[in-house]
Amino acid sequence: MALLSVRGVRQTATETVTELGGASPAELVEALSACVSELAARRPPESAVACMELAERLGRVIDVGEAALAALVRRVDCAGEVRGSGYSCTSAWLRDRMGMRTGRARERLMLARQLPRLARTGERLRTGTLSYGYAATLTDALARLDDADATAGEQILLELADDGACADRVARAGVRIGEVVAERDGREPTPPDARRGFKRSWITRSASLDGGTWIKGWLSPEHTAVWNQTLAPLTTPTGAADDRDHAHRTADAVFSILSQGHQRTTATVIIDLDTLNGGTHPGSFPGGGLISAERARQIALTAGVSALILGSGGHPLYLGRTARFATLHQRRVLETLYDTCAVQGCEIPARYCEIHHTGGGWKTGTPTDITRLAPLCSFHNQWVEQHPHQVREHRDDHGRHVLRLLPPWATHPDDNPTGDTGAGAQPQGP
Repeated sequence: MALLSVRGVRQTATETVTELGGASPAELVEALSACVSELAARRPPESAVACMELAERLGRVIDVGEAALAALVRRVDCAGEVRGSGYSCTSAWLRDRMGMRTGRARERLMLARQLPRLARTGERLRTGTLSYGYAATLTDALARLDDADATAGEQILLELADDGACADRVARAGVRIGEVVAERDGREPTPPDARRGFKRSWITRSASLDGGTWIKGWLSPEHTAVWNQTLAPLTTPTGAADDRDHAHRTADAVFSILSQGHQRTTATVIIDLDTLNGGTHPGSFPGGGLISAERARQIALTAGVSALILGSGGHPLYLGRTARFATLHQRRVLETLYDTCAVQGCEIPARYCEIHHTGGGWKTGTPTDITRLAPLCSFHNQWVEQHPHQVREHRDDHGRHVLRLLPPWATHPDDNPTGDTGAGAQPQGP
């Protein structure tokens, strides 16, 4: 009876889909959302056999949905729409707006970009005859081949999948296809790291067995200029006794810069005045982590104490319009108050951010006061300057500035074809 009921529901659903043939994509997404929400709220059938069939069918439906999602992501990616909403790239949009992990976002973006030239893979994913796992494996394996070789490789890998080979085996076959193509063309196989391309700088690190780290990477011309300007003076031999080769001197130079050379490494401990006077309230570090009151007092005895908020020691925290740039002490305050960039969803640590004047910026009259400053990463600091009408600011419960970046249609409703305001289009706070 359970199987008969499932087949009956399937027939009804087929008829319903036929009736939806004239619906718009937005209407279909709404209908799918309603169906999935209702399904999630239902208790599964008592019959395990029925559950197995429904689970297999639902998995195939979700895979077909991945084909639809890939088409939407591809259109967004090709148009560069995400930059208008304050994202540096399509992957960043997928991670923030859809909650994907980095690997998942990369996989879906690769699928969206490669399906147009892998016609058979795309068609089979859309019709439910190929799972998302196999489709993602194929697109990743064939992404670095030209169209002719990718088409030939696609046929080989699809046949493997149809013969029951697991996705890992299909992936290994894809790597081998790339090696064969490289041998045929008389060139060395492309190293995995070189497949990243040369549009953006990249660095990878992997741990060795003795606790050390292997580092590989490539720097863009812009980053190379910064590298040379900063490190070149530190990589020259220091005298006759310096037996290091250039590689050793470069490594020492990088470490010297990271450790700030002869400068003392500072750490900020947040301590209540009552704790310094013998109280029991624990101290804390920016970003979390507690330290006992006794240990906090011990640190204070051997360290310089600065009342950051009040700016003790004659270091001004409220500069008004007398200075445009934040002082070192103001930056220390902001790094204590903020863990990351003040833009909602950005995870760049505050210590690597630039200092932003809220309320429209320095040019509109915002003073350089600690209550009017917030850390913004380099990308978002420029983006906010260029798109002031797509920024909403408010303060959280701790008094910190939070910047919400709006998509273009939030300020220009006529540019929103679906009329959907969504979570991303709703300003938060005043």
